[in-house]
Amino acid sequence: MRFRHTDGTTVHLAYCSNVHQAEDLDGVVAQLASYAQPVRETLGAGLLGIGLWLARDVVTELSARPESVQRLRTELTARGLETVTLNAFPYGGFHREVVKKDVYLPDWTDPARLRYTVDCARVLAGLLPDNARRGSVSTLPLAWRTPWPTAAYDTTRRALDQLGVDLAQLERDTGRAIRVGFEPEPGCVVENTVQAARELGGLDPERLGICLDTCHLAVQFEEPAQALRRLADAGLPVVKVQASSALQADNPADPAALRALARFVEPRFLHQTRTTAPGGTVTGVDDLPDALAGELDPASAWRVHFHAPLHAEPEPPLRTTADELTTALGELLGGPHAVCDHVEVETYTWSVLPEHLRPHDREGLVAGLAAELAWTRDRFEELGLHPLSLTRKEPVS
Repeated sequence: MRFRHTDGTTVHLAYCSNVHQAEDLDGVVAQLASYAQPVRETLGAGLLGIGLWLARDVVTELSARPESVQRLRTELTARGLETVTLNAFPYGGFHREVVKKDVYLPDWTDPARLRYTVDCARVLAGLLPDNARRGSVSTLPLAWRTPWPTAAYDTTRRALDQLGVDLAQLERDTGRAIRVGFEPEPGCVVENTVQAARELGGLDPERLGICLDTCHLAVQFEEPAQALRRLADAGLPVVKVQASSALQADNPADPAALRALARFVEPRFLHQTRTTAPGGTVTGVDDLPDALAGELDPASAWRVHFHAPLHAEPEPPLRTTADELTTALGELLGGPHAVCDHVEVETYTWSVLPEHLRPHDREGLVAGLAAELAWTRDRFEELGLHPLSLTRKEPVS
């Protein structure tokens, strides 16, 4: 979906396909018919954005065979879909039974990460609609924080400088501008905007910046306006926003809250949990089970890195950080100028929600994804953004 900001900027809204299990090209194409097109039709939208996650094997095939890129682009167009952004954070295996810290591999000390990211940018240049201003690719915030030897800073800086050079060359070759955004995440080398300004400041601001995940922002108890000022002062543009909500327990000392949180413990993904100490210092543990085992102070609210559906609150005494998300969207899009033009709903956790909350068939997931996008669309319109009506080709039968 596209919206027009009052300053004239076209703002793209999409959902991220990393919610789907597809790690080959046929699977990616199939998910467009099974999920993305039905989501668009449920919304009654003439055009729907989908932020594709393309695993390393898919990108390898697309990079080697230009006709495969054209096949994917044709499928997108025919189904009333468009792609202006890719999620290149997971490299592969995102739906294995256990992912946890493997999602941060390879990190930015490994040349494989640079090659994958540049290949993603090259593929995206071939998928971008002709009338799209630019594309974006999101990636991990350098690495998980351990091990992180001093020499790693020099290694990654050289890789990021080379990334800027490669993106500039891609634009000269194709005429398409692609930007890469590093996504601060709890527990990583760059877990908040303070660290982003320190570790990533000075990069090429025309091509490199930040992917701001609003769940991560909330888990780190960052105030959106202050965070955006910090990034702007460091010369770091917000390349992309991932609209997402965290899980919150206002009183984790309450046994009912602990029982409710325990229902969200699952083996696949890491669920970093944070709280604030007196004076506002953020402290935390690397996974929710650690917090429940007594390793986190229950004196103040806990926030959990569990991407919760945007449109639905969990049963009390838990809630989500949807209010914080709404505040962040207001700071990003509610002013006289749009701070960012790519917004992607990224609730990849539908399949690991507590049993009574998760969808159990294709239709249920389609309905949930459409409801999240409708919720976000409503927030956009409340901020004064106007939906753009766009014509499209008839869908593939």
